[in-house]
Amino acid sequence: MRARLPRMVVKQRAVHRGTSKGREAVRLIGKEIRLARTQLGLSAASVARACGISTSELTRIERGEAHWVAVITLARVCAVVGLDLAVRAYPGGPPIRDHRHAQLIELLHAALHVSLGWALEVPLPNPGDQRAWDAMIRGSGWRYGVECEMNPIDGQALLRRLALKTRDGGVDGVIILLPDTRQARLFKREFRAALDEAFPVRGATALGRLGAGLNPGGSAIISLATLQAAKPR
Repeated sequence: MRARLPRMVVKQRAVHRGTSKGREAVRLIGKEIRLARTQLGLSAASVARACGISTSELTRIERGEAHWVAVITLARVCAVVGLDLAVRAYPGGPPIRDHRHAQLIELLHAALHVSLGWALEVPLPNPGDQRAWDAMIRGSGWRYGVECEMNPIDGQALLRRLALKTRDGGVDGVIILLPDTRQARLFKREFRAALDEAFPVRGATALGRLGAGLNPGGSAIISLATLQAAKPR
């Protein structure tokens, strides 16, 4: 059994990952800016003046040393030297979580049969893939990824993300955990047809089978209310 890392450790890792990626991005963009500027025969002073920054600041940007630089400043400098800056966010490593997230996952863990394997924050098996399952349930010849969605909004986006994760994650299905909130209930009503198709097993049925040490029989959505109802009285 793998113990959950303290939330502070997870937070520190996430911040460190973000800092490293940010610095690397600034370094690469600065290198491209300098290359474009020199190919155009522009002086650092003329580019800096056009952007409304000092020559020394531009020099630090080109060297990748301006870790404080704003995205809009980078976009301006890029434009002046004939480049377009594109900034996008992609799924990466595990984000930080709050205590409600941890409690919901622990309720599922407590409801499992002792014969089943359980691990937290399990990375996808592909080298370099930073995505991870919130948890993993293992039985005899089967594995299910667990995803805890605390504030579900866009059902289509969620289904696309989980379809890719299932394809790449080496699992037989997915268990989604949902809180007992107004937003979660609205989410289930709005996307009922798509969710029923993607998660055909009723939550109570899947939980009952997992509690008996069996394969849940397919992907399922298990709510907080279902977990609480299954707790020993």
